[in-house]
Amino acid sequence: MLAAPKISSFNPPRRILMGPGPSDVYPEVLAAQSKPTIGHLDPLFVAMMDELKALIQYAFQTENAMTLAVSAPGSAGMETCFVNLVEAGEKVIVCRNGVFGERMRQNVERVGATPVMVDNPWGEPVNVDDVEAALKAHPDAKFLAFVHAETSTGALSDAKQLCALAQQHDCLTIVDAVTSLGGVELKVDEWGIDAIYSGSQKCLSCVPGISPVSFSPKAVAKLAARTTPVQSWFLDQSLVMGYWSGDQATGGKRSYHHTAPVNALYALHESLRLLAEEGLENAWQRHAQMHQELRQGLTELGLDFVVDEQSRLPQLNAVYIPEGVDDAAVRSELLNRYNLEIGAGLGALAGKAWRIGLMGFGARRENVALCLKALQDVLK
Repeated sequence: MLAAPKISSFNPPRRILMGPGPSDVYPEVLAAQSKPTIGHLDPLFVAMMDELKALIQYAFQTENAMTLAVSAPGSAGMETCFVNLVEAGEKVIVCRNGVFGERMRQNVERVGATPVMVDNPWGEPVNVDDVEAALKAHPDAKFLAFVHAETSTGALSDAKQLCALAQQHDCLTIVDAVTSLGGVELKVDEWGIDAIYSGSQKCLSCVPGISPVSFSPKAVAKLAARTTPVQSWFLDQSLVMGYWSGDQATGGKRSYHHTAPVNALYALHESLRLLAEEGLENAWQRHAQMHQELRQGLTELGLDFVVDEQSRLPQLNAVYIPEGVDDAAVRSELLNRYNLEIGAGLGALAGKAWRIGLMGFGARRENVALCLKALQDVLK
């Protein structure tokens, strides 16, 4: 018989998380997660799920009935949108200006569909004119997929204009809002977004592992008209909605689909409640204001931003690493001396840039001051 390993309890230090995610979690959210676990079909839990759905609708600014939290991180939210809507043989225009646009392409190929790529340089937003040209060149395209806030570069694309273009060409939109939800303006119904996904660990300042998603009536109709089964049983929304909204055939009774992450959903409920209490527009303004304070300090330190100011995410600040500076050594010293985490570059920016997050609970003046002072000390 294998001997029991002698392992002590894990006691993580209290870090200040100013990377690309996860962000600092609200104390109230951590407290909510520690509440007693109840059954995932308990009437009280079902009532909490209804409140959670309303809170997600508020955050997305949508009345979509198919709005819920996927019991997995934002990457599963992405896959949820693609596997439910896109069928083999269909054509999808995919905008790629960073790591996560590339992941969209891979999702399209895995369902047997054809991606038509619209590429823009890393650090730039999706070019609206390039997308329009692709839509005109491929009138048979069924979808336009793009990342609203590209986490790998800190670039913000014009979702409103892109969705308007898609509507003109009779395309459904699939939008990555993992880093944008709660941090910048996002209006699902007003802009006509058809399928959207996000993550709990960015500007919502919740624990990682949950993905809010929403599908428009047009997207739901596309799902209902499928000629082939959704390739993922777990992510099939026609099954999951029986748990989140009940089945009309059973008089609205919730049907068992999977054991929901009960305590993680408590946490998401609390984080979204705090967002509603602050107000969306106030949260957007707070992120913008903290960005301006951080921007001024980083500029005074001689650090240059990857993204032009007009397309820059306030909650994800990518700056070039000064010549001759050791990327890993600086991040290690920040972590060891100040308990401060900032992010490394990804893909084309690996070793060339740092990504400094100002997300949710982390978008606070004291975090900005600490980050600037710590960088100043370490860069000396």
